[in-house]
Amino acid sequence: MAKPLWTVGEMVKAVSGKSATPKSTAVSGISIDSRSLAPHEAFIALRGLNRDGHAFVEAALEQGASCAIVDQSFRAPRGAEPKLLRVADTLKALNQLGSAARARAKDAVVIAVTGSVGKTGTKEALKLALAPSGPIHVSLKSYNNHWGVPLSLANMREDTRFGVFEAGMNHAGELRALTKLIRPQIAIITTVAPVHLGFFRSVEAIADAKAEILEGLVAGGAAVLNRDNPHYERLRRHALQHKARIVSFGEAARADARALAVELGADSSEVKADILGDIVTYRIGSPGAHFVWNSLAVLAAVKLAGADVKAAARALSGWRAQTGRGERIFVAGKDGRIAIVDESYNANPASMEAAIATLHRLRGPNRGLLVIGDMLELGPASAALHRDMGRLAAGTGVRKLLACGDFAADVAAGAAEGGMAAADVVTGSQATVGGVLLGELRAGDWVLVKGSRSMGMEAIVTAVQKWAEGRR
Repeated sequence: MAKPLWTVGEMVKAVSGKSATPKSTAVSGISIDSRSLAPHEAFIALRGLNRDGHAFVEAALEQGASCAIVDQSFRAPRGAEPKLLRVADTLKALNQLGSAARARAKDAVVIAVTGSVGKTGTKEALKLALAPSGPIHVSLKSYNNHWGVPLSLANMREDTRFGVFEAGMNHAGELRALTKLIRPQIAIITTVAPVHLGFFRSVEAIADAKAEILEGLVAGGAAVLNRDNPHYERLRRHALQHKARIVSFGEAARADARALAVELGADSSEVKADILGDIVTYRIGSPGAHFVWNSLAVLAAVKLAGADVKAAARALSGWRAQTGRGERIFVAGKDGRIAIVDESYNANPASMEAAIATLHRLRGPNRGLLVIGDMLELGPASAALHRDMGRLAAGTGVRKLLACGDFAADVAAGAAEGGMAAADVVTGSQATVGGVLLGELRAGDWVLVKGSRSMGMEAIVTAVQKWAEGRR
């Protein structure tokens, strides 16, 4: 029988807690959500700004949790005490579990991924690329913050050969704590772009904050950096300060992982690359130049990790854009098929530019319709950056531009500057632009939906799907 992820006794030791649960009790996973908790997992009751996990302890135990980690002041429901593991602070306990899991995975090559855009996609590509070479563990979903990283670490098995962890931030100092928990042998910075400018004085300051990921590198670790990015030299200096091995990727002639030939297609891309001396030709199963450049970082990390580069390159044919991050959804109404490019999960100037370029390539001779929600956390530059997106959309021949949010007028102004007719630009509430979109749709259309997470742009995607179902 396979060794359990944890036993209660091991967890008690890791968190310096107390529990009446038998020490030999097996724990198959660590969860912070009672709704998705599987039997025999441990539930950690975290206290958040909007809810307290202690309110869901009883539900977690009813769903078959092996135990629940709670703080010392928690008043247990009747009969629950024997299944509780009490600690001084549950978030600290989660970090202790993550740290203990990292320490016991002595043979694992651990990779940390950060960057202004492309973190989750790169993590998922590494999952595919490393799988042929041994047992792999990756961050759960997009769990990349102060609780997501330790939770992902805490679920890593002792026999893991490759661990891949996404780390995100929107303030200086956040990555410093995360990388010291991850302790990677390899750190990837996908790119630096004007994201979260509301919290930073400049893009250079963002680069400095991204470079914090290098502070947790183990001795002899490698920094995988984007040589095509304007801030490469700044990141390189940071890497030198931390005595990291520097491995660059991109189109630049001096890049260590370099694209030699690229053919961008409507459904995929063909790439020939030199990966630290290995020449590989491979197909990426999702369209977009941004996937090509990040694939170079992926294969560089594979080579550094001692894994099979050629097997990794072959595996990238299975790389697909994820829900909310470029997934293509085809809906069939009675008049024909309509394609939705679902980019609703998040938005910033770099990812918006990449998405618009991809839409232009995907749609071919068909009409392109672009639905934009606000890009948030951009500070004083917000209006200008939204105007830039309007001009960009106009330049790619979008048939209809629909913008909602506080900066919709700026998007429209940019589109007008780019020569787009006023009749082809619509601004208003999400409900307003959604209604106009549904009235505009025709068979063969390609619809791109994108905006920052809190804009809830997935509602537009859902509305188009329901509209199509009603017309069959």
